[in-house]
Amino acid sequence: MTSIPDLDPTVAAMQQELEQLRAEVDAWRKRYERGDVRDVAYTNSEKEVAPLYTALDLEGSAGSAFEVPGAYPFTRGIHPTGYRGKLWTMRQFAGFGSASETNARYKFLLAHGTTGLSVAFDFPTLMGYDSDHPRSEGEVGKCGVAISSLADMEQLFEGIPLDQVSTSMTINGPAIILWCFYIAAAEKQGVKPELLRGTVQNDILKEYMAQHAWCFPIEPALRLIVDMFEYGAEHVPLWNTVSISGYHIREAGATAAQELAFTLADGFTYVERGIARGLDVDDFAPRLSFFWDIHNDFFEEIAKLRAARRIWARHMKERYGAKSPRSWVMRFHSQTAGVTLTAQQPMNNIVRVAYQAMAAVLGGTQSLHTNSMDETLALPTEHAVEVALRTQQVLAFETGVPNVVDPLGGSYYLEKLTDDLEREAEGIFTQIEEQGGVVPGLETGWFQRRIAEAAARQQWEIEQHRRLIVGVNSFVTEEKELTIPLLEMDEEAARAQAAALAKLRKTRDEKRCKSALARLQKAAAGKENVVPSMLECARSYCTLYEIRAALESEFGAYREPVFF
Repeated sequence: MTSIPDLDPTVAAMQQELEQLRAEVDAWRKRYERGDVRDVAYTNSEKEVAPLYTALDLEGSAGSAFEVPGAYPFTRGIHPTGYRGKLWTMRQFAGFGSASETNARYKFLLAHGTTGLSVAFDFPTLMGYDSDHPRSEGEVGKCGVAISSLADMEQLFEGIPLDQVSTSMTINGPAIILWCFYIAAAEKQGVKPELLRGTVQNDILKEYMAQHAWCFPIEPALRLIVDMFEYGAEHVPLWNTVSISGYHIREAGATAAQELAFTLADGFTYVERGIARGLDVDDFAPRLSFFWDIHNDFFEEIAKLRAARRIWARHMKERYGAKSPRSWVMRFHSQTAGVTLTAQQPMNNIVRVAYQAMAAVLGGTQSLHTNSMDETLALPTEHAVEVALRTQQVLAFETGVPNVVDPLGGSYYLEKLTDDLEREAEGIFTQIEEQGGVVPGLETGWFQRRIAEAAARQQWEIEQHRRLIVGVNSFVTEEKELTIPLLEMDEEAARAQAAALAKLRKTRDEKRCKSALARLQKAAAGKENVVPSMLECARSYCTLYEIRAALESEFGAYREPVFF
C-alpha cells in the first residue's frame, strides 16, 4: 500500500515564505510612505487602488492559478486555443441613410478586412415606426439605416451572401420583426434559416433600465423574446436570439460593477422565463450571448470580463441546473466606450479606442467593434471607420497580444480586481432579490435610480477635476481646435423611403397582407408562438409599423412610470 506523503513541511515552508513576504511588504510600505507620493488612487468605479499587489492580496483565493482556458469556470477564456485558434470577429457598427447607401458601406468594410457586419438602425426603426410615419419626421436615416419592410432588408444585403457572413443587429423593441425580415431576406437569396449566423440584440430589460427604445409593456415583450428562444432553437440554431447588453447600462452612467451585476441579472431573468415556458435550459442557453462596454480603466475592464465569465458559468451550472458545458460558456461581443469619446481634440479618441480594444482582447472577447474618432460628432466617415478597423488589425497582427491565452492571468492586481468585482456583483444580486427581482425593480425605478446616481457622481467628479479627461478638463490648448471631416446627412433618404413605401403599398398583394396581419393578431391574443405568423407578414411585405400595430392592438404600448 502506497503511503500518502506528509505535506506539512511544504505547507510550513509556504507559510514561512508568506510571513517573509509580509515583513518585506511592511518594510517597503514604510519606504513608500516616506516618498513623495500622490493621493489615494481609484478605479473609474471609485474603488481604491493600492500602490502594490502581492500574493498576500490573494490569501484565501486561488485566483485563476489552478485554472486553464476552455475549462469551467472559464475565468481564463472559453476556448483552450485562445486567439491562436481563431481571432476575434472584427466588426464595425454601420448604418446610415437608405438601405442602398449602407449596403455600399458594408461592401467597403468587407473589402477592407471586416469579418462580420453590425447593423445600426435609425431611430424610427428602433422604435418600430415606418419611415413615412409622422413620428419619423426629421430622423429618417440620421443615426442609422432606415428599414421599413422586407424590401429594405433585401436591399441592405444585396450582393452579400447571408450564409457567408455573421450579422449583428442592434435593435430591441421591434427586434423580433427585424429578425423575421432578415430570415425572409435570406430565403429570397436561397439561404436556409439553419445556415444563418449572427445576433439580434433583443435585450428589452436593459431598454427599460437605461436606453428607452421600447414598444410594448414588459410582460408581452418578454414573451416575444421567449418565442424567439423557442423558434430559434429549432429553426435557426446558429443564431444568437438575444445579446444581453451591459453596453447601454454603462453608457448611461453605471459603474463597472453595476454593469456586470445588472446585465447578468437580466440574463438570469431571461433564463428563468425560458425555463418557465417549459424549455430545456440546455436547448436555448447556448445561444444566449452578451455585449460589454469597454471603458477607460484598462485593468478594471479586463477583470470585469473575467469575472463575468466565472459568475455566469457558476450560476448556470449550480443555480439553473444546466448540464451542457455550452450552456455554462459566456460568449460576448465588446465595443469600445462611446461615452468616453470627446468632441474636443478628437484625434485623442484614436488612442482611447486602441487601449480599450486591447483591454477587450486581453479580456477574451469573441467579437469587437472599435469606435471611430468622429462618432461623438456625427456618423463616421469612411476614413474614420478605416482607422478604427486598422486599430484592430494592428492589435491582431503586430502586437503579439493574441499569441498567449490570458497573458495577464496570475497578475496579483488583476486577480484581486476579478475577485473583488465578483464579490461586489454578488452583493448587488442580493439587493436585486430584495426588490423582488429585475421586473419589480424596473417597475419601481430602483435600477434607474442607481444608474442615475452613478452618472451624477461621475459628472461631479469631472467638474471638480477629481477625474481628468485629456483635452476637456485638463491639457486644454489655447489653439484653435483641430477639425476633422464629418459625414453629413440630408433629407434625401426620407424622400426616397417615402416614395419606396408608397410604391410597395401599391404593388404588394394587399389581401395577403391583411390576412397575415390578422393571423399575427390572433397569435398574439392567444398563447401560440408568434414567429411563424410574423414571418408570413414579412414575406407578404407588411411594413414594420403595420406589424408593430397588430401586436400593439393586443399588448398595448409601454408608458414609463414617473419615479420620484
